[in-house]
Amino acid sequence: MSTPVAYSEPSAWAGRLGISREAVEIYLSSDVIDLHVDSFLWTRLVGYDVLARHRFQPLGGALFGHVDLPRMLDAHVTGAHWAITTNPLRTAKGRLRAFECNLQRLSATLASCPRAALCRTYSDYQRALAERRHAAFLAVQGGNAFDADLGVLERLSSGLLVRVTLVHLTSSALGTTSSPLRLVTRGGLSPLGQELVRRLNALRIFVDLAHIHPMGFWDAFEAHDRTQPLLVTHTGVRGVFPHWRNIDDAQLRAVAETGGVVGIMFHAPFLGDPYWRGRARSVVRHLCHVVATTGEDHAALGSDWDGAISPPRDLRTCHELPRLVEHMLEFGWNAERIRKILGGNFLRALRQLRP
Repeated sequence: MSTPVAYSEPSAWAGRLGISREAVEIYLSSDVIDLHVDSFLWTRLVGYDVLARHRFQPLGGALFGHVDLPRMLDAHVTGAHWAITTNPLRTAKGRLRAFECNLQRLSATLASCPRAALCRTYSDYQRALAERRHAAFLAVQGGNAFDADLGVLERLSSGLLVRVTLVHLTSSALGTTSSPLRLVTRGGLSPLGQELVRRLNALRIFVDLAHIHPMGFWDAFEAHDRTQPLLVTHTGVRGVFPHWRNIDDAQLRAVAETGGVVGIMFHAPFLGDPYWRGRARSVVRHLCHVVATTGEDHAALGSDWDGAISPPRDLRTCHELPRLVEHMLEFGWNAERIRKILGGNFLRALRQLRP
């Protein structure tokens, strides 16, 4: 997994992307954390090897094939949330069995790579960084993995699970999704969903409110321990582009009130761009709105790469991430703010929750 010259020397990387050397230098001097990577989904479906370097991107970079661990290492992505997505079509007991199997499989896969480190805490991340290893944080997308037995969370004694996204693209016994696939009119979080929030708080596991219906968002906010930071790991914002998948200013402020973080995702249609023709600048427009609404301490990146998305055409893989820095500089942002958004804000929240 040697690093190609184009990604180890700022001028060469900048020239390849057609951006300034300053943008690449700021990027390379930053912690770079992606709050949502869905590559393991394709491991389960088609055997996609996250430890191999992939060059071919199906459909020109739409859908999947966006990242793998070697490319993330090349591109100085110092850490990422690797998600296990719940299959809602299984029975409740089947979902739980599948989750435990997938947690073992993903953790074993990442642990087998000498250049990766499974991280549970801020101290783990700092150790991985010092060892020049990619920090892998394990997450589950769809808390209905646990609705047959919430007690399984306490039995995960290793503490490997760092984050739970309460709902995904379908509603469950926990609550209602923001997606049109919800097929129900009620939108709140059920008593079981509220109990899950309390158990996650007790275990100091991040509660993630991406994908949830606005009514469920506020139910979760009320049930949540306000001393712990909330996450919305991969979303757009309605203040830039009104969409069912995006959150509004009141929700942004609520997350900020807890010291939490909002990750802007890379799916072009959620950002307000057409399929196939999105631009990286649109990601920064959404980040700008988060900063304008909450200040600079609560914005982050949550790509959703490999989550069946159509990313901006100039942001199809992690090697192109410095383009975001170039756009941030064009908006007049200084290096300190940029470093916060690339990774510092999440690390501050992680240190608060799991030092």
